Amino acid sequence: MKAWILTNRFNLLAFVLIMVLVVCGIMPAHSETLGYGLMALSTTAFPVNPELSAIAISYSNPLEALIADQVLPRIDTAKKFTYTEYNQADGFTVPETRVGRKSEPNMVDFGGTQLTKECIDFGLDDLIPNDEIDAWNSMPKAPGAVSPQAKSTMMLTRLVGLDREIRVANLVFNAANYVTDNKDDLSTGANRQFDKADSDALAILTDALDVPLVRPNYLVLGQEVWTKLRRNKTIVQAIGNSAQTTGYASRQQVAELLELPGGILVGAGRVNTAKKGKAPNYVRAWGKYAALLYIDPMAAQMDQPNFGFTAQWGSRIAGDIPEPKAGLRGGVRVRSGESVLEVICSQDSGYLFTKVIS
Repeated sequence: MKAWILTNRFNLLAFVLIMVLVVCGIMPAHSETLGYGLMALSTTAFPVNPELSAIAISYSNPLEALIADQVLPRIDTAKKFTYTEYNQADGFTVPETRVGRKSEPNMVDFGGTQLTKECIDFGLDDLIPNDEIDAWNSMPKAPGAVSPQAKSTMMLTRLVGLDREIRVANLVFNAANYVTDNKDDLSTGANRQFDKADSDALAILTDALDVPLVRPNYLVLGQEVWTKLRRNKTIVQAIGNSAQTTGYASRQQVAELLELPGGILVGAGRVNTAKKGKAPNYVRAWGKYAALLYIDPMAAQMDQPNFGFTAQWGSRIAGDIPEPKAGLRGGVRVRSGESVLEVICSQDSGYLFTKVIS
């Protein structure tokens, strides 16, 4: 009750003011006036439930490796925010730094483009009949039992998160987000794809690491690609320091071999691409791609080279509101969502591999 009062305090004040005006005879006491008062009490904005919001904020699915938050880290911003896309050459062109005894130091002008963006709202609703809620309230509760509203919040949060995973994968593996020299189609040339017997994956990766202006600190790839890369002959031989042609390498071993301080991020999430009512068609969200990226949320906040980030306005939210027209006994509408925008801010800070496996 206290949380509801805090959430609707301004609507309550408006209702009280209308009632005072009616009592004082300033406003007429007819149904339209009372309607205004009831509208003041109604939730013109969807009411946020602190308990359900806490579930949405803390919820994660341990059965799937969703990596969007690691690939494009979240940074708190306003709903509408501004950032500067600097000319990369300015950070690498060194002017004369010597200063004469009576002269002034050279003035440096960092050119750039100021961009204004706005976070986008993403969310989903679920309708729970009051019959289900009443049945839950009347039944004996086992330890750890989850209410229908909490279960709905978790499922909605999972789907919103999976949608974000797909958006981030599509952005990171979009060739348009890389400069011309920072991408490689491994289907061109003989035996370059990582699942080919004579593929020199180690040489391909180490050569690419030297191309971006800022050396990448992460390797991002899908589960299918990782399965083939960890078995690649050149990787296994380099880690085992032997002529063996079979074996498996761990993420830590490959990260150390490639000198990637951040590590290796493997996207294992799946998504059903079939239309509703059709047989499910599950595919990997991160596909057959790989990318070497420089990821540093602190650098992004200081407008330093960094492949990308996610602007986040507030935290995830969740709430519920009565839905009296649903079913015979009404129901409750549950909502979960967030306001974010994924931004690619430095195309020179990454290297993309397409068609990595056949």
